[in-house]
Amino acid sequence: MSTARFKGKWLPWLFLLPTLIILLVFLYYPVVQTFRLSFYRVAFLGLKTKFSGMENYLNLLHDTGYHQTIVSTVLVAMAVVIVGLGLSLLIAMIANQKIHGANIYRFLLIWPFALSPAVAGVVFLFMFSPGFGAVNYLTSVVTGHELNWLGEPKLAITLVIMASIWKNLGYNIVFYLAALQNVNTEVLEAASIDGANTWQRFWRVTFALLSPMTFFLLITNITYSFFDIFGMIDILTKGGPLDATNLMIYNLYRDAFEYYKTGLASAQSVILFLLVVGLTLIQFRTSGRQVYYGG
Repeated sequence: MSTARFKGKWLPWLFLLPTLIILLVFLYYPVVQTFRLSFYRVAFLGLKTKFSGMENYLNLLHDTGYHQTIVSTVLVAMAVVIVGLGLSLLIAMIANQKIHGANIYRFLLIWPFALSPAVAGVVFLFMFSPGFGAVNYLTSVVTGHELNWLGEPKLAITLVIMASIWKNLGYNIVFYLAALQNVNTEVLEAASIDGANTWQRFWRVTFALLSPMTFFLLITNITYSFFDIFGMIDILTKGGPLDATNLMIYNLYRDAFEYYKTGLASAQSVILFLLVVGLTLIQFRTSGRQVYYGG
């Protein structure tokens, strides 16, 4: 069998050149600059820089407010990942049933993923706003008083978690549905004949066969909960009340574009990057061992 070959040694690189230029300008150069600026004091709009060594990192190390930001970020990420994946799997299993109009139900479950985080934030803002929000109206009818979702720290962070889970629900359901439709039914039938009950068939057979997809979604949802949650916070709470929803990605944004602390924001970017990479490596070392790739 013959294979196509380029006539010149440089022709393949010529075809790749536009992509390499875009990656260099919009990805690699900003990454390098972020690491570099994390060791500098940067004046307004970067007009002047002064090397400061580890000063930015030491300031963050001794900042108790930033410590709380990290704790809040990790807790929100855990809630979004664990609750989001569990709920997505449950809904996907229900949607996988052979019922009339199943395709319509699946489409309605998936469509929230098509919305941007900002649009999803606006939807929840209107639903939970004091005075005219639909959820607050129903709450006042049932309980006799409204809940201040945007003014109470615990309620505000709960709202951000709920909105983030809802926004990413469709993404998770799509992949779980695809995985469920490829599960070998003969294995489930064999388990049923061997006397396994519904829970045993799910946990020991179905969930084991879904482990590659679960592992993939675990990594993507961790990334989502640390980075893509920004738009939700900016629309709903803007980091408040009392910095309850001031997560790492939003704190970084405020320091960079509101307070113009570019060096400090760059250091936060590096910390956030290393934190996500560290969590991902831990997942590969622990959960990755439990992934079953058999037929």
